[in-house]
Amino acid sequence: MVYIYKKVVGGKNQYYLRISERKGQRVIAKDIAYLGSSIEKVQGELDKLSKYKVEIRKAHKNITRVIESNIWLEKIKSQKIKQDEYLGSMLPQIEACKLHFNTVFQKKDAQTKSEIFKQFSIDFSYNTTSLEGNTIKLAEAQKLLVEGLTPVDKTMREINDVQNTSNIFLELDNYEISHESIIELHTQLMKNIDNRVGYRLDEIRVFKSNFDATPAKYVKSDMAILLKWYEDSKDVLHPLVLASLFHHKFEKIHPFMDGNGRTGRMLLNLILSLHDYPPVIVEKKLRSTYLDVLGKSDKEDLNAIDVVNYKDLVQFIAKELVASYWGIFL
Repeated sequence: MVYIYKKVVGGKNQYYLRISERKGQRVIAKDIAYLGSSIEKVQGELDKLSKYKVEIRKAHKNITRVIESNIWLEKIKSQKIKQDEYLGSMLPQIEACKLHFNTVFQKKDAQTKSEIFKQFSIDFSYNTTSLEGNTIKLAEAQKLLVEGLTPVDKTMREINDVQNTSNIFLELDNYEISHESIIELHTQLMKNIDNRVGYRLDEIRVFKSNFDATPAKYVKSDMAILLKWYEDSKDVLHPLVLASLFHHKFEKIHPFMDGNGRTGRMLLNLILSLHDYPPVIVEKKLRSTYLDVLGKSDKEDLNAIDVVNYKDLVQFIAKELVASYWGIFL
């Protein structure tokens, strides 16, 4: 396998083409070509390497991802943006995604953008519903949402779950951060799944959690506190920090009888969209880490923004956004 490897020498980036090979129980990696100190010129250098043409072609997608992400990262670093204590070293990577999203992706033709958003909605729907126990596989979700082919041996609840999630994601521009809009978003997500819509009036127990959800009689007032916190914070906190903290606080309230996780991750993306940032997918394979970083923030109340307790969550969401962005929107 060949890939681009970056070294920092004397404070300057140096790019190499590296090959890794398995020999017995060991993986041996070695640099096979120097590609220069400018990421913009790396592709030109790669085109000259006829000896490794086959290997480079096989790795084309990953190589392109590395080149493009680093080009836009360098653009951001040259701007010397103000640091953020929650995001730390992830801030330039997040801003690189935003810059590419708004200056390149958003200028693509309407059909191309629609197709890419559709693919994102499939990946997002599969992962966010799987986090809650949905057993539909990614390939099955793809066939369901693109070809209308119903997966075998799956319940209608699971099928509606995936379909509702994809539909709502693609219509996310119709929603806002308000009581009415959040309730409507949840209602549409639960369509043909659960008739218990609106803020809950009964108590609920959140299994495998370290917190007690808001008592039913205080749900509406706690949601009012959360929405006021959002309004007070949206011009103070970085949008990704704002979205991440809102997500946790929403989950801690657990305002609905069912679908809180799916609704919370949809609202996470809504907040990012309202601030012109690309969406994020929380991957099923990282479920344990995701729950852990959410749990580390559970001691915080609805107005708290303690960096110590929230930094791990923010960093996790940031890494997931960067991974999902360059994997789909490039």
